[in-house]
Amino acid sequence: MAGNSKAKLGIGVIGCGNISMTYLRNAALFAGVELRACADISADAAALRAREYGIRTLSVDQLLADPEVDLVLNLTVPAVHFDVTMSALSAGKHVFTEKPLATSAADGRILVAEAKRRGLRLGSAPDTFLGAAGRRARRLMDEGAIGRPVSGTAFMMGRGMEHWHPNPQFYYQPGGGPVFDMGPYYLTMMVNLLGPVVRVMAMATKGQEERLITADGPFKNTRFKVGTPTNILSLLEFQSGATVNFGASWDVFRHSNHPIELHGTEGSLRLPDPDTFGGTVSLSEHGADWRDFESDGELYGAKNWPFDSPDRANYRMLGVADLARGLQEGRPSRASGELALHVLEIMEAILLSGESRQSVRIDTQFTPPSRLNEDEARSFLA
Repeated sequence: MAGNSKAKLGIGVIGCGNISMTYLRNAALFAGVELRACADISADAAALRAREYGIRTLSVDQLLADPEVDLVLNLTVPAVHFDVTMSALSAGKHVFTEKPLATSAADGRILVAEAKRRGLRLGSAPDTFLGAAGRRARRLMDEGAIGRPVSGTAFMMGRGMEHWHPNPQFYYQPGGGPVFDMGPYYLTMMVNLLGPVVRVMAMATKGQEERLITADGPFKNTRFKVGTPTNILSLLEFQSGATVNFGASWDVFRHSNHPIELHGTEGSLRLPDPDTFGGTVSLSEHGADWRDFESDGELYGAKNWPFDSPDRANYRMLGVADLARGLQEGRPSRASGELALHVLEIMEAILLSGESRQSVRIDTQFTPPSRLNEDEARSFLA
C-alpha cells in the first residue's frame, strides 16, 4: 500500500474472544484500515465475529496465506503471542499484537529482529498513550510544563480477578500477575513521557498463597494456588535521571493513590488511568492549584465504552491506524515493537529484581515515539 494514499491496510484478526469486539467495532472509525477476515481456535467464535462484522471466517493457516490480509491483528492469549506473531511474520504479514509483545524479553527480541529482517511492521498494544489524555500529557511535558522531571509515582492496585472472572487461575501464574497484565499500560505511558528506563529495583511478594473464586461459574467457591507475585513495589531509574516508584498489586481492597503523578523542577502533572484513552490530566505549576484538562470533548477522549452505557474512552485500533499511516508515509509506528520490547524488558526486570533483591539493568535502547499532534490524529478518521 506504500505510495497509494487511498489504499487500505487489510486486517486479518486471529483471536475472536471478548477483546476482539472492541477492535472490530472501532475499525470502522479509521480511514486507513479495513477488516478482511478472522480466525480462532474455536470455529464458532470466529463464525460469530464474522457474522457480526461482515467479514470472512478462515482457518489460521488460510488467513496467514490470504493475499487480502496485509496485517495480522493478534488478539490471542499472551501464552501464544510469540507463536502467532512469528507465524504471521514468516508468512510476510505485518503484525499488531495485544499486550504483552511476548511472555519473555528473549522472545520479544526475536520478534523485533525478525520483523526488521523481513522489512515488516511490528506493533503492539497498548496504544492508550495515543488517546486524548496521553496526547495532552505528552504535549505538556514536551513544552516543559513541569520543567526537568525529577520523580514520580504510579500505582495499579485492586483485588484481582477471582471476584468477577469465572476462570481466573491463569492470571496468577508465571507470565501473568499484575505486572504483566496491567503493567504495560502504566509503563508505556511513562516511557512515552519520560523516555527509556535504564535500571530497576523491586520487591515482590504474594498476598495469599491461595485464592478463592467467588465469581459465578463452574469454579465458584473453589481455591487455586498462586504461582506468581501479586504485590510488587519497584523503583524505576530513567535515562533522563528521573526516578519513579511503580506499584502493582492485587492485594488491595481500597486506596487513594493516583494512577500516575510526575514531579519536576517547575511543577507537577497528574494523569488518569492509563488503561483508558481519556480522563482528566491536571497540572500544578510551582505549587499552584491543580488546573484540569478534561478529555471528554477531545479527539479519542469521548466516552464510548461499554457500548450500551459508556463510562470511559476506548479507541483500541488507534495504534493500528497509526501503523497503517506510518507505512504510507515511510515513518516509524508509534506503538512499535521496539517500544513494546522495552516495556517487556522492564516488566521482566521488575520480577527478576523482586526475586533476587538486586537491581537489574535494562539493555534495550530505543528512541521514544514522536508526539502525535492533533491534526495528524484527526486525519486517521474515516
